[in-house]
Amino acid sequence: MPAPNPHLSDGINHNLIQSEIEGGVHLHLLAPGTVLEIETQNRVYTIISQSWNEAWISGHPVFCPEPAPAHIHGSTWGGSMLKEHFIGRGMHLEFHVGEMPPVTTSRIVEIRAY
Repeated sequence: MPAPNPHLSDGINHNLIQSEIEGGVHLHLLAPGTVLEIETQNRVYTIISQSWNEAWISGHPVFCPEPAPAHIHGSTWGGSMLKEHFIGRGMHLEFHVGEMPPVTTSRIVEIRAY
């Protein structure tokens, strides 16, 4: 569990600690080839890890209907603050594919690793 940072607000410290309690995946700990199924409120994404922030992703009908190379930024709480290289329950996944602008998903409901 991370210790509160005295340089951050109580709200930010709360969100950081809560994200660890809710659970999630630290991308830098995944072995290449690990498959994640990310269920959001609106879609189900499949991510195949390549490195700590590079992956193949599919599941969005416009941006990645078929597996496409992507840069996984991390997760947000719905605003501009990003928890880098982390995919967390109750948060919003942020990624981009090719030259498209970043995609922010609906709230993550479940994360499964295979």
